Amino acid sequence: MILVDSSVWIDFFRGLDTSGALLLREILRQDDVLVGDLVLVEVLQGFQDEREAAVAADLLGRFDQVAIVDIRIAKEAAAHYRRLRRLGVTVRKTIALLIATRCIDKGWWLLHNDRDYEPLREHLGLRVLGD
Repeated sequence: MILVDSSVWIDFFRGLDTSGALLLREILRQDDVLVGDLVLVEVLQGFQDEREAAVAADLLGRFDQVAIVDIRIAKEAAAHYRRLRRLGVTVRKTIALLIATRCIDKGWWLLHNDRDYEPLREHLGLRVLGD
């Protein structure tokens, strides 16, 4: 299963040819694309036009929707944060930490275009598509 981060969806909806957006175009035909609830919020809040937001919501709704956070994942994400801090790494975005923690927990691949995930890949075993 592949969870696609908002950084890639945003590039996709903007029509950018980033490596993540190009890879997303390839995998959209597969059934293993996941859309996380927090990713959905981040993507849809970026649209200023309600019609464009509705079109994006419709497209995103065609994929399996998954909850990113529950109490267990929240505690595990906090433990990941502390572990990285001990290594001298600060994760800047809590949402990225939560998404990565869910992916690690489930064994999902993450498709992203966000440097905040790099220490999670390097130190915690986050599986990143396109590496």
